[in-house]
Amino acid sequence: MTTGLPSQMQVIELLGGEFARAGYEIEDVVIDSASRPPRITVIADGDTALDLDTVAALSRSASTLLDELDNVGDRYVLEVSSPGVERPLTSEKHFRRARGRKVQLKMSDGAELTGRIGETRDGATALVVRQGRTWTVRQIPLADIATAVVQVEFSPPTPAELELAGMAEMGRARGTEAGT
Repeated sequence: MTTGLPSQMQVIELLGGEFARAGYEIEDVVIDSASRPPRITVIADGDTALDLDTVAALSRSASTLLDELDNVGDRYVLEVSSPGVERPLTSEKHFRRARGRKVQLKMSDGAELTGRIGETRDGATALVVRQGRTWTVRQIPLADIATAVVQVEFSPPTPAELELAGMAEMGRARGTEAGT
């Protein structure tokens, strides 16, 4: 039975250039032909956050391109979204994009670390961790990380953490807002 929907590879090939021009790359495409109407979900990520205006613009251009395909049926739902905070960090670019975010790491040797991601390059990431009453930076080889997941935070990081993570401008802004 044919679904009338393009394959994952067809969607990536068709939309990849359009997303790249906007500064994003397609991380995944999920095609659900069993739902009614069928659903095409395009998950994109970039060095800047995917905001609602960008999602709307990418959705419009993606829909236009998909509608031009001969095999696409009349009705389908297109969803453009970001990977979400629960996505594990699995590549160097994921760590670069998560700079300033708090993460939970499980190391290859079984040890666990929680810290804030700093600069990531040359196969390692700087991790800002608590050391007693202060903060320090540890260089963590990405090859030594078994899993890494961004943590949801309910309170803002301290300016000192942000500064050590290489996000000093955010730390100064937070300090100013807090009256410090």
